[in-house]
Amino acid sequence: MVAGMNGADFHHVCTWVFDLDNTLYPPSARLFDQIERRMTDFVMQTLRVSRDEADHLRTHYWKTHGTTLAGLMREHAMPPEAYLEHVHDISLDHLPQDPALCAAIACLPGRRIVYTNGTAPYAQRVLAARGLTGAFDAVYGVEHAGFRPKPDRAAFECVFAADGLVAHQAAMFEDDPRNLAAPHALGMRTVHVAPEPVVADHIHHHTDDLAGFLVGIGP
Repeated sequence: MVAGMNGADFHHVCTWVFDLDNTLYPPSARLFDQIERRMTDFVMQTLRVSRDEADHLRTHYWKTHGTTLAGLMREHAMPPEAYLEHVHDISLDHLPQDPALCAAIACLPGRRIVYTNGTAPYAQRVLAARGLTGAFDAVYGVEHAGFRPKPDRAAFECVFAADGLVAHQAAMFEDDPRNLAAPHALGMRTVHVAPEPVVADHIHHHTDDLAGFLVGIGP
């Protein structure tokens, strides 16, 4: 279903920014289940706490700091590299390719980029598994934002400055409603990609069918 779609709302857009996890593949793929387990494992091993406590801390860091990594860095001065390598070492064997989504992205006018709270190498692996290699002009990970996570506005500003995009000529596609607040404040068109809509002033559109939504935008 596509809710509230209006192609005219995107006539000014020349840069299309896509989140990765649960946006460029459906939540039903459950990749993040693997990542969350590895997050909990890492917190257990590093902080020497029980699994229940590690799971609690992981959730606390996500709510308080935006990501588990940000919490570990801010509360424990932990370097990010080992964590990122560990949590993204997951299987993509069951992730299907999506020719319809690839075709819809290819038809978008202008520049197309991926911006994820994961790493760029991880994003490239996921894109390859989805058959989306070559569909984007650039891929940015958390490392390109100085390891600051979305929804931190400074993280968006850092990545967008590096890319040279003009916010009021761009659109952001995200599964996490929190991560659309800063793009909206910067002047971007915002699209929530998720099974269920969330009503908020900073969300312009919702869809549970990204490929269909993108086709509907086209001329």
